[in-house]
Amino acid sequence: MTTLDISRRLGATPQERGSMGNGSCPDLFELSDGRFAVIGTDMTADLDGKLPDDASRADYEKIVVITRDTLLRAKSDIARL
Repeated sequence: MTTLDISRRLGATPQERGSMGNGSCPDLFELSDGRFAVIGTDMTADLDGKLPDDASRADYEKIVVITRDTLLRAKSDIARL
C-alpha cells in the first residue's frame, strides 16, 4: 500500500488570505495520488436535502464548503494541472 502525502497547496496560504486564527481556515491541497483534499466547513446537514436530483453522496462523503476567496486564489494553480 502506498503512502498518501500532501504534494502541494493550491492557492494562497490562510495567512496570505488574511486569516487571524492561526491558519485555521479553508484550504485546498493536491495529494500524491492526484486527488485533492479540502479543509472546509461541514455543511452536509444543511445542504444534503438541497442537492439537485442528479446529484447524490455516499454515506462516507460530506458536503464541505470553502470561501469564494479560497477557490478564486487557487484558480491559477488549478488551471495549470
